[in-house]
Amino acid sequence: MKKLLEIQAELKCPKGSLNKFGNYKYRSAEQILESAKPILVKHESTLVLSDTIVEVGSKLFLKATATLKCGTDIVEVYGWAELGEHKGMSSEQCTGTASSYARKYALNGLFLIDETESDPDSKDNKKEEPKNTEAKKPTIQGERFLKAVEAIRNGEFTAEELQAKFELNEVQQKALLLL
Repeated sequence: MKKLLEIQAELKCPKGSLNKFGNYKYRSAEQILESAKPILVKHESTLVLSDTIVEVGSKLFLKATATLKCGTDIVEVYGWAELGEHKGMSSEQCTGTASSYARKYALNGLFLIDETESDPDSKDNKKEEPKNTEAKKPTIQGERFLKAVEAIRNGEFTAEELQAKFELNEVQQKALLLL
């Protein structure tokens, strides 16, 4: 199907959204569709997206179908997302989230959009932030802390040495003041 090859070659859809929590860029199904529309018009092709719910074993999945029609040629590609509950979301929002996810991956498959680590727009290529070179101190808990307190009492080392080596919580700090 020559037109599909041409559409795949022409379609460029950079990752235009930023996940602030995970600090990575991504592209949505909506962004892919916005990039595809003028190219589809140019090639006199139509794209239809549809969803169905499919039970696999004891789990429900949303199956998205991206159907591309170029003249008499028709291509269908599927994307899948498990339907589940998400904290703080209504069932409708969960279904919408699954639909968006499944449609995005159906479109990725149809238009050969790379979401892997080798993708130049991958989150691994984000601007590197300076790393904290100061190593975080380990914690000391329970019986190990009690043994350390006893060792301080016996003069084996000081409270300052313990504080320098371990991250101590407020209760542990107060316990050391009583020594």
